[in-house]
Amino acid sequence: MNIENLETPALVLDASIMEANIARLRERMGKLGVALRPHVKTAKCIEVAKRCLEGQPGGITVSTLAEAEYFAAQGVRDILYAVGIAPNKLEHVKDLRRRGVDLAVVLDNLEQTNFIGDLPALIEIDCDNHRSGAKPDGRGLPELGRAVKNLRGVMTHAGSSYNCRSTEAIAEVAEMERRAVVTAAQRLGLNAATVSVGSTPTAHFARSLEGVTEVRAGVYVFFDLVMAGISVCRIEDIALSVLATVIGHQPDKGWAITDAGWMAMSRDRGTAAQALDQGYGLVCDADARPLDGVIVSDANQEHGILSHRSGEAARMPKLPVGTMVRILPNHACATGAQHKAYHVVRGSRRIEARWERIGGW
Repeated sequence: MNIENLETPALVLDASIMEANIARLRERMGKLGVALRPHVKTAKCIEVAKRCLEGQPGGITVSTLAEAEYFAAQGVRDILYAVGIAPNKLEHVKDLRRRGVDLAVVLDNLEQTNFIGDLPALIEIDCDNHRSGAKPDGRGLPELGRAVKNLRGVMTHAGSSYNCRSTEAIAEVAEMERRAVVTAAQRLGLNAATVSVGSTPTAHFARSLEGVTEVRAGVYVFFDLVMAGISVCRIEDIALSVLATVIGHQPDKGWAITDAGWMAMSRDRGTAAQALDQGYGLVCDADARPLDGVIVSDANQEHGILSHRSGEAARMPKLPVGTMVRILPNHACATGAQHKAYHVVRGSRRIEARWERIGGW
């Protein structure tokens, strides 16, 4: 079966590109002497996760308990639930642990310590004022550490790395990330505990991971336009695309209309703040070769509008009705979440497998 036989929109995954991306970070972590705990929120698929775990200790990171449930059923037993724990999730966590899953939770405040009991927990550290976390040098950190009955370690996420404009800037954020968790671990007296960092940009450009025990990264498996926009990868390293079909035109506007709107691509416009705005996605031909300057410039629920980024109608290539295109996503996690399965290819149009994804919470 070839991609031409698919109903569109459909999610296409080039396994050869994916495997090269996985090997790239695995090799880098090996040189730095740090374990990789892949964040499976990007893939949400056991076939992808198995490839990520080759040569690794076997632990994964999840962002939903639905992911934890799914991967536990597939035999994964070492799981970090890397979103701050809430009381209404405790029974689910405890049930997974009763079934033999070593599931650890994350917290950053005393209120959470009041209800987690003796569940194993990591304290989330704020390394860059990006989101959640206790300050590594904050006066309340030692008290928080004492309040956790089963403290496994510390973790952080340098989300600000996604806003960097150079690899040198990413490296600086990576050092800030490393220093924050190492400092926190030292203040807490954690000599043999987990010291965990994680973001795809910092994983690729950290100069040193001294004092760190593991790295969590997720989008490195597929990459996307945001990662390409900050020079973490090349366009040709993006393994994921959405297959769409041209269904009409607005010739005076220089538009081609496809059947892949924001329900297929997601509403993520992560490249809008970058030097090159890719709209809702970069348009390629059916062989994944970019069409010069063509992007999804606008989107409705089930309709995508393709145009030349210059806005000049004359610069649009001819795309007759029925033409299939592949659209590279801004954010692989968000686009993947719109679909139930990957249609797996390997550098061609031939589909070699269909891999199911899971969703929900």
